[in-house]
Amino acid sequence: MFRFDRQRLRRECADTVRLALPLVAGQLSGVGMTVVDTMLAGHLDAHTLGAVSVGANFWVLAFVAALGVTMALSPSVAQLAGARRDAEIGALFRQALWLAAGMGLVLFVAVRLLVPHFLAWIGVDPTLRTDAQAFVRAISWGAPALCGYFALRGASEGLGLTRPTMYFGLFGLVLLAPIGWALMYGRLGFAPHGAAGCGAATATVLWLQFLALLGWLYWRPEYRRQQLFARWDRPDFAAIGQLLRIGVPMGVTVFMEASLFAVVALVLAGFGETTASSHQIALNVSAVCFMIPLGLALAITVRVGNAVGRGDERGVRYAGYAGIGLCVLTQFVSAGLMLLIPARIAALYTGDAAVIALAAQLLVLAGLFQFSDGVQVASNGALRGLKDTRVPMFITVLAYWGIGMPVGWYLAFPHGFGARGMWMGLIAGLSAAAVLLFLRFRRQAARGRWSLAPAMAAAAPSAVDPRDNGR
Repeated sequence: MFRFDRQRLRRECADTVRLALPLVAGQLSGVGMTVVDTMLAGHLDAHTLGAVSVGANFWVLAFVAALGVTMALSPSVAQLAGARRDAEIGALFRQALWLAAGMGLVLFVAVRLLVPHFLAWIGVDPTLRTDAQAFVRAISWGAPALCGYFALRGASEGLGLTRPTMYFGLFGLVLLAPIGWALMYGRLGFAPHGAAGCGAATATVLWLQFLALLGWLYWRPEYRRQQLFARWDRPDFAAIGQLLRIGVPMGVTVFMEASLFAVVALVLAGFGETTASSHQIALNVSAVCFMIPLGLALAITVRVGNAVGRGDERGVRYAGYAGIGLCVLTQFVSAGLMLLIPARIAALYTGDAAVIALAAQLLVLAGLFQFSDGVQVASNGALRGLKDTRVPMFITVLAYWGIGMPVGWYLAFPHGFGARGMWMGLIAGLSAAAVLLFLRFRRQAARGRWSLAPAMAAAAPSAVDPRDNGR
């Protein structure tokens, strides 16, 4: 039986926290952009808030698809760094940029072509449909930048250099508020564009973030050993295929969770502006709180990946279990806030009394699934570090769509609970995912057989110290 060394466990927790803090800040900045959009729309009028809410729930599907697939780079780089195969990282990174470029183009086209048909098919309130489409068309211009930005982030995070995630997340957040205010409200010489202005502002900021981070990786000395930009490589479809074999299941996994929330939002949009707005507020708050365990999960992926690269079986267990425990601790704070002051939180978004009342009820339900959400995302992060992505994908499909959605639908419609019923379904789905993913990591950690990232090129071992993860 595996027994923990308390001193080593404390060191692992400290190393994970040091690595995770910039990632948490970066994730909070990213979701903070959605919060800014929601607040600007909510204070403009309820109609614009409803339109942005509906459009954002389609955009988030493109967002998580980009995030999920490009997440393959971080554990691959972490394993190579842990194995001191530093010379192979640059070649892998350049292929990831080709993958990101292709994904960005696909998402740009798909969002623009498919969203109008889906809005009509699911019966979104016609008064919201036009502005929701305008929001999506405008924000879709940021899809290529978003994919590129995630690829750049994945390379840096895999090397244990996590502060740029924080720097450029905050950079985007600071820019969005004035740009969104000017384009939505018609300030600084711009005409008022409402929901479309909100999408255009976000797309503009995504491009600025991408270009700024690209310059950072190109000029900063800490990336020179990896020779990220040493040469121009043609697309290597074998290498891109390796990334896709890891990344596509990751993309499906995060897509399954995000699509569950998005479909719930779109179903609830049929109840009218008050319900759609209330759900968006509760979803926004949940997303903000989720960024803390998500940031920890990204750090867990790197820590586990480094241990795999070193061939350190005990290190894999310490990294995984310490990270999962840290996520559980963080969820006490978010659950407490949602359960104790839900109405005060909702009032930060809008002054509409009806919206505040319903949003407060949904926030209480959100507070109940915080622990499940923390365990499932942390367990998934540990499994990504092992490059175990296919089985977690199937677990996610089962938990969210085999359990969560049917339970939510049954409670919302046959039993008449409405929005509250759908959120009860979310609790059921996330709880099932948490149990199954934790058991999966426990089994894989005990087996001790994992695959190291395949070589991109023949190379001698590099001088990377795998302990340099806290930078």
